Amino acid sequence: MKLTTLCYIETDDKYLMLHRVKKKNDLNHDKWVGVGGKFEGEETPEECLLREVWEETGLTLTKYRFRGIVTFLSDEWEGEYMHLYTATEYTGELTDCNEGTLEWVPKSEIYKLPMWEGDKVFFDLLDEDVPFFSLKLRYEGDKLVETDVCRYGMGK
Repeated sequence: MKLTTLCYIETDDKYLMLHRVKKKNDLNHDKWVGVGGKFEGEETPEECLLREVWEETGLTLTKYRFRGIVTFLSDEWEGEYMHLYTATEYTGELTDCNEGTLEWVPKSEIYKLPMWEGDKVFFDLLDEDVPFFSLKLRYEGDKLVETDVCRYGMGK
């Protein structure tokens, strides 16, 4: 299982979204996702988060929140434990990203974007302001076939 981070930076009721259109052979090609990536060396989740956000956006996060762990399982690709964050404060200026196009998207428009079905599940949890959650998403090909969520502090 690979270890990754993903962050949705919020401002003015918008999320910073990455439209993955620049990399060849990208599992996420043409999908809209947050920013983040794979752990390097002995990084903590927070170290990975800060590095990946800076590399992809040029922004330095100054206020962020760990929202949950998402376990991705698939019959076609390696499993993944994704550490999901949101952030509300940062410094720096937005730069170009070599993985795709960055765009501030109104939260009300998020569900209209091409994205993985499972991403909609964790957007629902973020919208509900669940304090912390563990979410399992199982895919067969591109099809989401199983979800299981535990809302910590709220029961299952």
